[in-house]
Amino acid sequence: MDSGSGCAPRPQGHVSKSEYPSYEAGTLVGHEGGVMAVRFSASGAYALTAGRDKTVKLWNPYTGLCIKTYKGHGREVHDVAGSNDNSRLISGSADRSVYVWDVSTGTTVTRFRGHVSAINAVKFAAESTIVVSASYDKTVKLWDMRSKSHEPIQTLDEAKDSVTALDVGGPAILTGSVDGHVRLYDLRMGRLREDFLRDPVTSVSFSHDHNCLLVSTLNSTIRLLDRDTGESLAEYTGHANAEFRLDSVLSHNDAYVVSGSEDGDVCYWELVEGRMVYRHTTAHPTTVTSASYHPTKPGLLTASIDGTVKLWQCERPTTAAAASDDAV
Repeated sequence: MDSGSGCAPRPQGHVSKSEYPSYEAGTLVGHEGGVMAVRFSASGAYALTAGRDKTVKLWNPYTGLCIKTYKGHGREVHDVAGSNDNSRLISGSADRSVYVWDVSTGTTVTRFRGHVSAINAVKFAAESTIVVSASYDKTVKLWDMRSKSHEPIQTLDEAKDSVTALDVGGPAILTGSVDGHVRLYDLRMGRLREDFLRDPVTSVSFSHDHNCLLVSTLNSTIRLLDRDTGESLAEYTGHANAEFRLDSVLSHNDAYVVSGSEDGDVCYWELVEGRMVYRHTTAHPTTVTSASYHPTKPGLLTASIDGTVKLWQCERPTTAAAASDDAV
């Protein structure tokens, strides 16, 4: 990828193990069954998890403490997201509902029911006033948390198969579907661009500068696309992703691409050149379903079908001061 691509990564000239989080700093244990999603909070101080045990959990990932468990869904929870001010969280489940939770009390504020199949992904939009949900029913729905109505304010129904992945960037919504398409909606301008990648899409996300799109597909390939043209700028391979929906993420400075693998490994690639710079073999004993990178510094959370979440940092703290720095 040349420097004119529009992305603005800040890769390091020499890659050493200390430059990316490869040290296992902690394990979060509490879900009874596989963990489907893990997300850092907006500040990076907390972690949210969604599990096959029908629960959502809030953690301090640096101490391993489960702060609160949110119960109410009737089936496994596929995704979770926190609001910018950490006062609300949303979860999407195989029970076809989106729950809005009060973080401190653990009670449901609102329940959105309008999808006719399982919900795969959820995100906040518009300063956390809009909820966006993507479903197996081939639709994406937008819900207004300020409205007394529980009906969606907009439905995006261009997908021809399950919508598996979702990201939000300002007025833009990015989706990925089993139909092999990545769809970029500009809601403000009323525009849609579709890029066909042939294989089912398992993960989508904006780069931090919003100029590029990171897309994973079910042929063990991750691509970096130019947001404006859809041109493929780089490809990342070497991990295993042929069966499950796995997250791929960018590091806090857009320098590295990180993904779990169905063999339990966690892989790091240099963004610009596309070469794998580190592979943590058997990070988990089985499939790594989800990953979340710390928003402001090196730090990674990974979740697995094995029921655990692991916190990865750059190196073992050598002093009490260094250890305290990790508790954001």
